Amino acid sequence: MPARVITFSRNVFLPLTTVCSNRCGYCSFWTPVREGCLMPQDVVEQTLRNGAALGCTEALFTFGERPEREPGFEKIIRAAGYETILDYCEAMCRYGIRCGILPHTNAGILTSEEMERLRPVNASMGLMLETTAEIPAHATSAGKSPEVRLAMIEDAGRLKIPFTTGLLLGIGETMADREDSLLAIRDLHKRYGHIQEVIIQNFCPKPGTPLAGHPVPTTDEICITIQMAKDILPSDISVQIPPNLTDATALISCGVDDLGGVSPLTIDYVNPEHPWPGVDELKRIAGDAILRERLCIYPKYIERGWYPPDLQPLINRLSQTVRQRSGG
Repeated sequence: MPARVITFSRNVFLPLTTVCSNRCGYCSFWTPVREGCLMPQDVVEQTLRNGAALGCTEALFTFGERPEREPGFEKIIRAAGYETILDYCEAMCRYGIRCGILPHTNAGILTSEEMERLRPVNASMGLMLETTAEIPAHATSAGKSPEVRLAMIEDAGRLKIPFTTGLLLGIGETMADREDSLLAIRDLHKRYGHIQEVIIQNFCPKPGTPLAGHPVPTTDEICITIQMAKDILPSDISVQIPPNLTDATALISCGVDDLGGVSPLTIDYVNPEHPWPGVDELKRIAGDAILRERLCIYPKYIERGWYPPDLQPLINRLSQTVRQRSGG
């Protein structure tokens, strides 16, 4: 029997703004429009250059959903020299490519036209489904409507964008809701074949948020959900866990395929209290499995040509880099 392989990506995490039109009951990432709510361009560019120097292959661009809906944000983004946050993201993606890093954008709900616009400067994209259930934690977050999120994931499939999605556990959903969410993802993948990984992520309570005292999922509960994902999802979808948010070592045997993006440079801005493990720690977590580095676009999508033609030289070069670092 061939040795089991567990993958990961080496990245930099770039939250372009913390302003968001949603108000999720578990989020401490959100801030109002204020000084410092936009990551300065020189900081973004320096991070990209430093990340490239450290061997990072992925630039994870995130920002709050539809920040322009928040009063005062347009003034902030225009003072930075851009009309919209999407303009800023596109420009920074292009800069990342020039530095030798492949962009992956997860920016909340985007229209099909907006994804088409970002596609030429992204190797892959993503959106957490979180849950198909209507839950109180999403009551003031129009962008967390299951129908809206599933529609965007479907649009990405139509556009043949290699895509990441996932579940957020412990925010008020039931185990039956998790099953329903996984079935919805499965059905979209069967139609379009674009889901490269599904993240099974546990909620981490944050002080000062409505869900601060909410019970967190147990390791056994997360394991059952991982096993459910392996049973429901097609075998060509990787099941991922964030290695910094839970006892990853205890979950590897449940069916984990991937440990996500980890950074030698930037923190997890959504969960800053949980530092990323280093590569040596990832090897320990992987146990008897072979730990192998990957790009943010999975090999099968490279083989299919599901990427912008202008990215081909960089994808080819970085593919060789990660193969050499993984010893094969």
